[in-house]
Amino acid sequence: MKHTDHYTVVGNHLAQHRALSLVAIGLALHIQSLPAGSRVGIKALADRFPEGVVRIAAALRELEAHGYLERSRVRTADGRVVSRTVSYNRPRTLPPPHEPPPTPPGGRAPVPVPVAEPVAAPPPQAAAPVPAVVPAPAVVPVPVPVPAVVPAAPAGPVRQEALDLLARLRGDDPRLLLAERDVRRLAPGVTAWLERGAEPEAVRCVLAAGLPDDMRSPAALIGYRLRSGLPPELPREPAPTAARRPDPMQNCDGCDRGFRAPAPGRCSTCPPEGMDAAA
Repeated sequence: MKHTDHYTVVGNHLAQHRALSLVAIGLALHIQSLPAGSRVGIKALADRFPEGVVRIAAALRELEAHGYLERSRVRTADGRVVSRTVSYNRPRTLPPPHEPPPTPPGGRAPVPVPVAEPVAAPPPQAAAPVPAVVPAPAVVPVPVPVPAVVPAAPAGPVRQEALDLLARLRGDDPRLLLAERDVRRLAPGVTAWLERGAEPEAVRCVLAAGLPDDMRSPAALIGYRLRSGLPPELPREPAPTAARRPDPMQNCDGCDRGFRAPAPGRCSTCPPEGMDAAA
């Protein structure tokens, strides 16, 4: 079905760019679809997408290097210094030498003309250049806790109970919705906990409790908790001692009453053998 509104026109020079990464191409498409004046700073984009600050910053540098973005520092009327970002729907520089423009069959090769200024605003349904004035991005530290010594989870068979436990973590917090590949990668760590006697409910509480507000990678956080909090192995139960069997029944040589003793002889009430004769 042909689109008649709410669509963005993107040139193949961007969609099929040989040098840009897939993240940079997708980010350029998103920026070109925004209305003028939208916030396109690193923090605003990181809040919108799951890639995080590092990958988005690298993608913006790619687009700037290939002429799809221009960033400059300007001072506002109130004296603040902000970053002004201008997006171009055509690159401002010629294609690199190894990417010549295609030559039509039987015709002459077109001469590429560099575009030094933002193109004129297209019709309402097409994407327009997106100038955006945003505050200078602050340095956002990405905490990655790494313990000094972290015991690795022992390799072994994966229990289905471990897979089910990881898949159900989303019920405790929607942010713990894990990809299938992450569930299978983390399942050996959960199995190690279960093999060491940890109850499934206790494992679930350790993994899902006290989550940080700015959690960016739930799989990395769960993997860290599994490695750093691995419980010790349970001590072995002492071997049961064999019960002592009672002495067999004997008949007293003196009074002929029955009593228990390891060997025949006299009971405790009769005098030792030989003393009765002497009396």
